[in-house]
Amino acid sequence: MFDQESGIFTAADSGASSSEWINELLLGMRLSGLSYRRVQVAPPFGIRFDTDASCAQFHFVAQGPVILRLGAEEQILETGDAVLLPRGGQHCLLSSPEVKSRDIEQIDALPLCDDFSCVNECPDTLDGTPPVRLFSGCMQFDLGGMQPLLTLMPAVMHVGTLLSRYPEMLPMLEAMAREASLERAGAAGILSRLADVVAASIVRGWVECGCADIGGWIEALRDPRLGKVIAAVHREPGRDWTVAAMAAEMGSSRSVFAERFRCSLGISPLGYVTQLRMRLATQWIAEKQLSIDQVAWRLGYGSQAAFSRAFKRSTGQTPGKLRHG
Repeated sequence: MFDQESGIFTAADSGASSSEWINELLLGMRLSGLSYRRVQVAPPFGIRFDTDASCAQFHFVAQGPVILRLGAEEQILETGDAVLLPRGGQHCLLSSPEVKSRDIEQIDALPLCDDFSCVNECPDTLDGTPPVRLFSGCMQFDLGGMQPLLTLMPAVMHVGTLLSRYPEMLPMLEAMAREASLERAGAAGILSRLADVVAASIVRGWVECGCADIGGWIEALRDPRLGKVIAAVHREPGRDWTVAAMAAEMGSSRSVFAERFRCSLGISPLGYVTQLRMRLATQWIAEKQLSIDQVAWRLGYGSQAAFSRAFKRSTGQTPGKLRHG
C-alpha cells in the first residue's frame, strides 16, 4: 500500500492482482493545471513550447492535421489525436516542416479566466483551407512516491496507440473536440478537467500496457528498503554511488543488497546507475541541449572525456554525435 507520509509503497500481499498494484501506483498521481490555451491558427504556422522539465505538456487536436516536432523526431497528429509529454521539454507544433516557429508565450492571447487564454490568429477570410484548432495544457505532474517512474516514460505518449485497447477514451476526446470548437459558456473549465482525465488515462494505459517491461522495477519500489535505494539514486544520479553506499541506504551488507537488487531488477546495482545516467544524459543532450560539460558534471563524472567514454560504451555513439543528430 502507498504510504502518503513516507512517500513509498510498503509490501503488499503477494497474491495481489496487477490491477490492484496499478491502483496503488496511480494513487499518488496528481495532475494540476498551470496554464491552458485554446488555439486557432491558419497555415502556415509554427508554435514553439518551452515546457519546464518539471511539468508535463498536453496537446489535443480538435481539427488538424499538425506536425509535432521534438528534437529531430516528427510525427503527424490528426484530428482527434492527443499527446502527453510527461517531461515537457522544447517542442513545436507546425503546419509543415519548413515553417519557422514562434514562442507561444510571445503570441497575443485573450485571457478567458484564471490560467486559461485563447489564441486566434485566423484571418477573417480563409482561402478555403480550414483552420487548425488545438487545446494545450501545461500541468504540474506529480507521481508522489513513484516519481522515479517519470524517467522511464517515453518522451511522447500518444493516445492514438491506446484507443484500440481503451475505447472508453473516445467519448472524452469527442467531448473535448466539441468544447474546443464551440464558444460555449464554461468551456474553459470543462476542457481543463477533461484534459486532466485524459492525461491520467494516458498514464494509466501506458502503465497497464508496459507493466511487463517495468514490472521488476515496480516490484522493487514496492519493497520499502529497495525502494528507498532506487529513489535515492534517481534523486541524486550524480552522487558517487558504490555498492557499499547503496547497501548503506538499504541498511544491509553489500552482498545481501547486491543479490537482492539483482534478483529484483535483473541487473547489478552499478549497472542500474549507469543505465539511469545514460538515459538522463541522452535526454539532457538531445532534448534540453545542455553542453556535454554540463551533463558530465551533473552526472558526477570527473571529466568530459570520462563521461564521453562511458556514454559511447553504453550507447554505441559519442555525446557529440547525439547532439548533432
